[in-house]
Amino acid sequence: MASSLPVVETFHSVQGEGAHTGQSAFFIRLASCKVQCPWCDTKNSWSKDSFPQKTVLHLSKNVADARSEGAAFVVITGGEPLHHNLDPLCEAIRGITSNNKKQAIPIHLETSGVDPISGDPDWITLSPKRHSPPRIEAVKACQELKVVIHEMNDLLFAENIAQKTRKSKKPLLFLQPGWNNEKGQNLAYDYVRKNPQWKLSMQTHKWLKVL
Repeated sequence: MASSLPVVETFHSVQGEGAHTGQSAFFIRLASCKVQCPWCDTKNSWSKDSFPQKTVLHLSKNVADARSEGAAFVVITGGEPLHHNLDPLCEAIRGITSNNKKQAIPIHLETSGVDPISGDPDWITLSPKRHSPPRIEAVKACQELKVVIHEMNDLLFAENIAQKTRKSKKPLLFLQPGWNNEKGQNLAYDYVRKNPQWKLSMQTHKWLKVL
């Protein structure tokens, strides 16, 4: 059970994409990623040896501070956060206190789904990749499916994954054009327009030029 994790950065901002776009959030970006998407905008996070280890207690105190400053939830992202066992971190976050009263804060996880789920997050955003498909447990557990679109095969992949999600309670479905990819943007826009079960996700934080 890891008491510390390699951390690229932590910051309090707004969620820029997906179902919770525009909401105040505290982000914990963990290092290490073996999925290594060619279009990744955080390639610096791939190597876990390039960043300092921070204790889960230190990180939970960061979350408590952000909570007191208005963060509605905490987002654990990466890299690929599930390369690590998130149980200790999530347990520490849930145990944070303020004025002797527990301050529950929802824990959101952003993952490609290639590893077993840990930490029992309140919300899972699954962003699966064609070159490294997700585990079926991640597909079944997610509340939000968000697929990056660059070409037609990505749309086919998105539908294939969507068909494997829970039958009883479908996750929210999002198509997100690759950044500065006009073909992906047109494909995603046209598909969403014709298939109302899907929504368009845009990376608004990049337009705003904020983290």
